[in-house]
Formats: sequence, structure tokens, C-alpha cells
Amino acid sequence: MPITSFTSDIESLTMTVVADFTAPVERLWDAYLNPRSIEQFWGPVEYPATFFRHDGFVGGLSNYCMTGPNGDTSRGYWKWTRVEAPLLFEVLDGFALDDGTPNDALPSMRMVFEFTETALGSRVTATTHFNSVEEIEQIIGMGMEEGLRSAMSQIDAVLADLAELVDVWDAELQLLGTNQARISRIIRGPIDAVWRAHTEPELLRQWQTGPDGWSMPECEMGATEGTSFKYTFRNDDSGETFGFVGEVIEVETPHRLVSTERFCTPDNPQGESSPETLNELTLNSCSSGTLLTYVITYPDADTRAEILATGMVDGMEVSFARLESRIDLI
Repeated sequence: MPITSFTSDIESLTMTVVADFTAPVERLWDAYLNPRSIEQFWGPVEYPATFFRHDGFVGGLSNYCMTGPNGDTSRGYWKWTRVEAPLLFEVLDGFALDDGTPNDALPSMRMVFEFTETALGSRVTATTHFNSVEEIEQIIGMGMEEGLRSAMSQIDAVLADLAELVDVWDAELQLLGTNQARISRIIRGPIDAVWRAHTEPELLRQWQTGPDGWSMPECEMGATEGTSFKYTFRNDDSGETFGFVGEVIEVETPHRLVSTERFCTPDNPQGESSPETLNELTLNSCSSGTLLTYVITYPDADTRAEILATGMVDGMEVSFARLESRIDLI
């Protein structure tokens, strides 16, 4: 078992868990920062977690849901208050309502995760700071130690998967809930360059064109809240064109860009007759470069299925590979 100690201190109102692994500390850090990795071990074996948002930067948020064997759910959130990659991060951990917003009627706890190198690999020390003796006694009485041992027993397998994927990080699709999709990819390049490539029109036109034979003759893009954007794709052989329009609604440079998006054509130039999606782009530095995560919210499950069936993710992977091949020029 990876957990080597579990201690609670009533006087300091803390609970501390120490776990050791044979993986490098950078890989252990990546496991906590990558949503598709942490959701494989954040909940106990019988209560797996799904992370709908996982920012990993100061001021950011995480939103997750653990689902039990009978379909019962428990939602939670993190508010990121401190990040010192790859050695430490601190969050405010609390319970959430069904829509993911914080449940202010219940207490929140401060959690500090410290990552250190050891002779055999790495160690994570997780310290939870409670608000009262009653809170810490209640949490321990609810079986938190058993739950943590079950959850953290899964980390070794996650670290092994990360080791195998060091050289293979194609765009990966995961469905979230009934109407969301998450596409994640490691871009081997610095976060500032990846951010610029997504927000500067001259750079965006060089890589985000999908399969060979397509170009982007029109690109109006920015990274300011409230601004509109539009980009058009053109098949250089047939002359066929289509594009996307939308509005930027949230920006946290260089980590988070949220926008609406609608499909447009020459007959539907503003996309009025197309369904609108909410696109959340999150970037975080990792040991291999930059972890890129898109979470797309569709109006419903049928729209999600229809759009994904177009081969969208394959086209995104072609573009991401092109970006990666040119990242040194940015």
C-alpha cells in the first residue's frame, strides 16, 4: 500500500497522510494535475470520481463528482490558492451542490499537498486543516482513513500508465455526464507559446486547419472578455468553406479561455440556426510540456453525438500535431 502513515492531531486540527511511490516526483505531480489521471484515484475504488473542471492555477477551480455503486453521488470543489510546481499546491476543499456550485451551508477545509523526492522515487504529504474539533472527529468517524487508503491504492497503476504514455499523447476523448466532452492532449512546448498559438490570429492560422489541404483565410480572434471571434476554413481544392463564430466570456492568461461557439456557413454566416456550445480551454505546465484540456458543453446528448461523429477529435489531433511541430518557432 502506498500510504505509509495516517495521523490526526486534535490540538492543531490537522490530519496528515503520507504516501510513497517509486515514480519520479514530476510524474506524481502530473498525476494530480491531469484531470483524466486524478479522477482514477481521487475517490475510493467503489466511488470513482469525474472531474468536470480542474484548473491547477491560483484563483482557479476544480469541480468533481464521486458516484457510488448504486448511483448515489457526492459532489465537491476545490479553490486553488497556491501552486509551486512541482513541489506544492494548496486548495480550499468543500462540498458542492448538484450543479457544482459551492454548498456554503457546509464547512470547507484547507488542504496542502507537498511533493518531495525520495531515495526510491517520490512522496506526497497531504495535510488537511479543519475548522473545529467536531469537524475532524466527524470526518474521521465517517471512515476517511479507509476511504483514503482505498483511493490512494490506485495511484501506482495511474503512474504506470503515465510512464507508458510519455511518448504517446494523442488527443483523447472522454464523455462527461450526458452533454459534455473532454479532449486532452500534451503539447510538447512551453505554456506561454501554446497560449499565444491559441489567441493570436497570425499563429492560429498556421496550425489550426485540420487535415492537409485546408487553410484558414479568415481569422478574427482575441483573448479579451466580451470580444467576438470568427474563423473560416477553406478546402483549397474544392473551395468549400465553413467556420465558427462566438464570444469570449472568460480569460485567465495563460491558463484558461472560455468561449461560446456556433458553426457557420456562407448561408448561415452568424450561426443563428446552429446549436451553441460552451468551450473551456485549460492549459497547465507539466513535465512533458503543456497539458491542454478542452471541456465542451453541448445543448444535449444528441447534439454531442452528432458533432463528435463528424471526426472532430481526429481533426483536432492533426492540428495539435502540426502545432507541436512548429512550437519552437513561436
